[in-house]
Amino acid sequence: MYCRIIGTGSYLPERRVDNAEICRSFSIDAEAAFRLTGIRSRHWAAPQQRTSDLAEQAARRACESAGIDPASVEAVLLSTTSPDRILPSTACALQTRLGLEKAAAFDLAASCSGFLYGLSMADRFIRSGQFQRCLVVAAEIKSRFLNVDDEATAVLFSDGAGAAVVQGEEGLPSSGVLGIRLYADGARHGLIGIPAGGSRKPTMLKTIEDQEHVLRMHGGPLFRTAVKRLAGALNDLMKEFGYSFEDVNLAIFHQANGRLLSALGRRLGLPLEKLYSVIDRIGNPSSASLPIALDQANREGRLRSGDLLLLGTFGGGLTWGTGLVRW
Repeated sequence: MYCRIIGTGSYLPERRVDNAEICRSFSIDAEAAFRLTGIRSRHWAAPQQRTSDLAEQAARRACESAGIDPASVEAVLLSTTSPDRILPSTACALQTRLGLEKAAAFDLAASCSGFLYGLSMADRFIRSGQFQRCLVVAAEIKSRFLNVDDEATAVLFSDGAGAAVVQGEEGLPSSGVLGIRLYADGARHGLIGIPAGGSRKPTMLKTIEDQEHVLRMHGGPLFRTAVKRLAGALNDLMKEFGYSFEDVNLAIFHQANGRLLSALGRRLGLPLEKLYSVIDRIGNPSSASLPIALDQANREGRLRSGDLLLLGTFGGGLTWGTGLVRW
């Protein structure tokens, strides 16, 4: 048994926020923000929208792309660090909305690497024979956890959801998930995170007054670590499977920052035409960025049967992951 992606979907909230709106109170203007980040606009959820609302839209579009009834899904794996609420899981809310009465459903939190973590778990579920068809979703509303006066984070982060339907097939694989490798370094958890709101520092009046419920990031060290760790892991993956970067038809990485994508491309020797990016128009929706980019590439006709796709993510935790997929 092997695992194949049979459908993709994504959803971006209607509200589009451009750099001019973001930078009104900053020391940089819209063009300077674009030069620093590669982002011209991003989408933010409406006040009444929940993470499960975004997830449902992406999931339904993925099922439509796959040509399946959502009711045939046997497991829902949902990556998010901005859930509807702490308990119960957002995946269970999504399961109910999709009418999946018996499907397993759970959240996973691996920050921006969450979609690859989820895809790896679905791949193993299918290879083991436990499930035949899984729905892997990543959905985020990061705008609710931003200090809009913080240039380091407000310009970057955005909202959205992406999804993929994966299915088990028997025989020799002509296409499918070849391999996914996952990593973490908890010793460097302090480079990006939200200080308060959990059991370590529960929500109190003082944590609210001190703005400890918003995202904080040490951009420089995080950037350097991301390029070094992810480039090394991608090199290891290619060697393990006996491919060179020349064999790659398209590389889709976490849409973290335009400069980070360019740095990875240079370090790996990937030409610009093989490095797919939508960051200029979606910003950084954390774990949703990879499946959103995957879906948009799919719908633009950039993915052809037999193409070798190289996937890579890096995020808080720290976590990172790599993957090879034969489309």
